[in-house]
Amino acid sequence: MRNTFLVVLAGVVCASLIGCTGHGVSTRRESSAAKERLAAMKSAMEWQSAKQQLLSGNTAKALESINRSLGLNPNVAKSHVLKGRILMEQGDLEGALNWFGTAEGLDPENVEAQYYSAIVYERLKQPDEALARYRRASDLEPSNPQYVIAAAEVLMDQGKLEDAETELTSHRASFANNPGVNQTLGHIAMMQNKSEDAMNFFEQARLAAPDDPAIQNDLIGSQIACKKFADAEHNITKLMKQKGFEDRRDLRLQRARCLVELDRPMDAREVLVKLTTSDGGASDVEAWIELGKLSYKLKDLNRARTASARLVAIAPERPEGYQLRAMVFRKTGAMDQAHDNAIKAVAIAPTAENYVLLGMIERQMGNTNDANLCFAEALKIEPANPMATSQIEEMRTGGAAVAGVPTGE
Repeated sequence: MRNTFLVVLAGVVCASLIGCTGHGVSTRRESSAAKERLAAMKSAMEWQSAKQQLLSGNTAKALESINRSLGLNPNVAKSHVLKGRILMEQGDLEGALNWFGTAEGLDPENVEAQYYSAIVYERLKQPDEALARYRRASDLEPSNPQYVIAAAEVLMDQGKLEDAETELTSHRASFANNPGVNQTLGHIAMMQNKSEDAMNFFEQARLAAPDDPAIQNDLIGSQIACKKFADAEHNITKLMKQKGFEDRRDLRLQRARCLVELDRPMDAREVLVKLTTSDGGASDVEAWIELGKLSYKLKDLNRARTASARLVAIAPERPEGYQLRAMVFRKTGAMDQAHDNAIKAVAIAPTAENYVLLGMIERQMGNTNDANLCFAEALKIEPANPMATSQIEEMRTGGAAVAGVPTGE
């Protein structure tokens, strides 16, 4: 009986011990899983902090946060991408590439790893690598036009305009109404001097994004290139009503140029006078050039003289001030001063226009041989220049010097 009792007791104790051991293993497993979940949560919180700090421009804090995130959970591809982005912002491009590469190793289909690698390769002047990465990103996320546009822009920077166009049009069935794709096609067309095509692309882009000021600005530029001055002036006026565009100097200058072409010179002069007398106007070279040219055309020689003096003062390395001075002096009969300024204009910019101006001054001063040489130089540069041709013909037939004006005067 005693032996039987001992055997039963031993079995009970053994069963008890086995049960305790199994329960201990289970508890340890649950504890480990709980710790992993907690670490993952903390890692995610640190990642979120790092992203916000990066977006706010605090890359030092962002780097500390992402390092803590990676320390807690090193197997998340997006964490490696974020660290690469932080290093990229800090200028460590090689370091950034390493982290993007690690992200790609963890997740070969991570689009951001491809996209940001492409950006780094662009900065490192490795366009072929950048192009390959943008294309890979596009393959991974074919519904996103951003990557196709970026690939096309790489080709544009290389001067491969036809390839860039093909890059976009090959995907255009998916992005026919995408404003970014049409806008980029418009940029390519402008670079190819296809102003009409560009205008059509920008118009399509505007239809898809009517409130995008960058697209409106591109459309205006293409309309001016196509001599659609009324449309351009209308769109400039409309754009200047948007917040932040009311006082854009470049838009006001474009509007003045359109008004001149629309035979509204007085309205154009009002715009230009305000431009040159407002804040920043004293050093606005382009505005002074337009004001000087228009004033001369309107026979407002005093304002034209003021504009020419201002141009010589603020842009002595440019020909326009001397050219305008020569025109004003010639008109008022101060031929020596006209001659000196025309010589300076030719020395800075030996264009057909400037040679014609100098030749006309030489002719008016009675220097026939020098005048002929100037007109001949103008025709070398621009064989179809009508003013040089007519001046040579008049001199050949013995016509008197006339107060003609060179192209653009």
